[in-house]
Amino acid sequence: EVLLVESGGGLVQPGGSLRLSCIASGFTFSDYAMSWARQAPGKELEWVSGIGGSGGTVKYAESVKGRCTISRDNDKNTLFLQLNSLKIEDTGMYYCIKGHYAGDALSGKSRGQGTQVTVSS
Repeated sequence: EVLLVESGGGLVQPGGSLRLSCIASGFTFSDYAMSWARQAPGKELEWVSGIGGSGGTVKYAESVKGRCTISRDNDKNTLFLQLNSLKIEDTGMYYCIKGHYAGDALSGKSRGQGTQVTVSS
């Protein structure tokens, strides 16, 4: 059974930083590209960033490029997302997505329960 458990979200002021983590189990983690996606209240799920299975390739949505770093530790089956210079519009539930590298075609992909990021002054 695929299990993805996200953590690290919280309430942060604009300009602040957060580091999200996702611990994966139930599959060979290093065999799969992984992504982060987010969903703001009343909006569709939006792809944020993706990373190849080895960690050698990464891609970012334009909305977070330059403020965000995705990484992974295949020895620990863990995916990370470092978010810097956070903006109010970054608020949302952040999900770890299995087997996805880029784009908003996220329907049917395995994901965790999410971790809430709230950016507010």
